[in-house]
Amino acid sequence: MSKRALITGITGQDGSYLAELLLENGYEVFGLVRRLSANNYWRIEHLQDRLTLIPGDLLDQLSLIRVLERVQPEEFYNLAAMSFVPASWDQPMLTGEFNSQGVTRVLEAIRVVDKSIRLYQASSSEMYGKVREVPQRETTPFYPRSPYGVSKVFAHYITVNYRESYGLFAVSGILFNHESPRRGIEFVTRKVTDGVARIKLGLAKELRLGNRDAERDWGFAGDYVRAMWLMLQQKEADDYVIATGEAHSVQDLVELAFRHAGLDWEEYVKVDPAFLRPAEVDQLIGDASKARQTLGWTPSVKFDELVKMMVEADLARLSKT
Repeated sequence: MSKRALITGITGQDGSYLAELLLENGYEVFGLVRRLSANNYWRIEHLQDRLTLIPGDLLDQLSLIRVLERVQPEEFYNLAAMSFVPASWDQPMLTGEFNSQGVTRVLEAIRVVDKSIRLYQASSSEMYGKVREVPQRETTPFYPRSPYGVSKVFAHYITVNYRESYGLFAVSGILFNHESPRRGIEFVTRKVTDGVARIKLGLAKELRLGNRDAERDWGFAGDYVRAMWLMLQQKEADDYVIATGEAHSVQDLVELAFRHAGLDWEEYVKVDPAFLRPAEVDQLIGDASKARQTLGWTPSVKFDELVKMMVEADLARLSKT
């Protein structure tokens, strides 16, 4: 019999890549989706006839219990979250409800229904915030610099607490920034590659950005979901940093993207204070040594290849409109 996996956030970037990976490995895949006035299924359209989508909500404890009773999954990947960091200052309470209490509801549902379900919880490099050491590893103290980062710290530790208190197989993947052509347009990587494509095609004249000095450890989302899956295949539940170990600034991203399109970035990029964060996170670089040694995980897509992939995808998409 094939394994059953339940994914929250299946319509997002990571959820869509993870669903592909699990289907390739013979899983029966279920996705928890919120009831919305407009569906946002474009990332999983090519998979929809192979998935089972079930309504449910991280804000509703009873709906989570009922879904677990119906699906009876062996593996549960909790990827759903209020994930756009700047928006967390505008909606701090809702961010906490989804990212903190939502995770608690997931853990409680597993404890009540079936404690043998293996849970992957999506933690974030934003938990490190004002970093205490470079690079950051599993033992680096957290110092979040946004409501989003704070909410993820709670989610991380409540997952550890349920693992230690109730014996659940619950792991947290501390994933550093991971991107793809399926990244939301509001994130800086897609904002840059979409902006470059629009300028190249004559659809825009400039690209407005905030802090270009911030450094991030950017990898490919398709690589990172493989690490999620590997974590749930281990004998022991543990937490892992997933990262490339290479830092690049937003300025590096800008120069690579414009160069790939044959454009001079200095002619088009403008600084806009509206895009500056109230509290900036300057340098996130991950040490994934533990994941490499224990999981056998390594990233396969380099930064320049990732930027090229995203620029080409945005050029192709916008050329059709």
